[in-house]
Amino acid sequence: MPVSALSVIKSDSPEKWQVILSDLITDPKELLQILELDPPTEEISESTLKQFPLRAPRPYVARIEKGNWKDPLLRQLWPSYLEDQSPPDYSIDPLIESLSNPVPGLLHKYSGRVLLTPTAQCAIHCRYCFRRHFDYQLNTPSRSGWNGALNYIRQDHSIVEVIYSGGDPLAAADRHLAWLTKQIAQISHVKILRIHTRLPLLIPQRVNQTLVDWLTRTRLKVVLVLHVNHPKELDQQVISAINTLDANGITILNQSVILKDVNDNSRILAELSQALFSINVLPYYLHTLDKVLGVAHFDLREKEALRIIDELQKILPGYLVPRLVREVPGMESKTTLA
Repeated sequence: MPVSALSVIKSDSPEKWQVILSDLITDPKELLQILELDPPTEEISESTLKQFPLRAPRPYVARIEKGNWKDPLLRQLWPSYLEDQSPPDYSIDPLIESLSNPVPGLLHKYSGRVLLTPTAQCAIHCRYCFRRHFDYQLNTPSRSGWNGALNYIRQDHSIVEVIYSGGDPLAAADRHLAWLTKQIAQISHVKILRIHTRLPLLIPQRVNQTLVDWLTRTRLKVVLVLHVNHPKELDQQVISAINTLDANGITILNQSVILKDVNDNSRILAELSQALFSINVLPYYLHTLDKVLGVAHFDLREKEALRIIDELQKILPGYLVPRLVREVPGMESKTTLA
């Protein structure tokens, strides 16, 4: 039996997260004003803004140091003119996911597991996102449209794990997620539900009783994978939200992306692993950057990433060192680099 859900923020209503999600910062001028920043040292990319607009939740922006253009959280969401770079080895679909998309809403890249995209929406537009050009219009079915994906899973008995990704799956309504989870739980050969999300750290109010209820009332083993890149992303409200999930028996992992001028430092990554483990979150993967158009300014040479991992192994016990990996199209799993 799951432990009773803890209260994250007692004064908040269950719908508070939806109110916050509907009031994102989308105007760069407003962001500059809130953070008391001088005119940008990195000009805005107007062309990129049209394709991949600014989206930033206010609880997350509140953790950014005012007046500091080098703040690691700001760098993850600022639409820089550097996104207009077009190096020859970057593309709109670097992982060739279009070839692993047999039915709308479903990606099947690896044996034994499939990925579903319950929503196209995110609470934040991470500027390094590898799905910034993904065809969400095709891959966000209506309720009736999910029959194709569900039938695909029913017919392949090798599938034991279903992964919610996106977009951020927890940006979808609980009613929809509870319904989809119920359909999956009725497929006997599926044992695990894995959810990849940033919502608990972007809008910690997202972890409410309704969410906990459908997560804990399924027969599926639920694994939640957070995406924390920097220890500054973990404030007390986020920690309380994660404690709630942990208290209800949810297995919680973390994966990060190694990003130039954000977390390309062994000291920062060690601090992150230690902070995560103190709240029962286990470091999982440290991804190198996927070479999607618009993100080259975040890239780090593989040699440098390997040096940082080597330093981490000297600082931390092995169980706190995330695996440095790269996703290579066509491979049967992530490729470990160290």
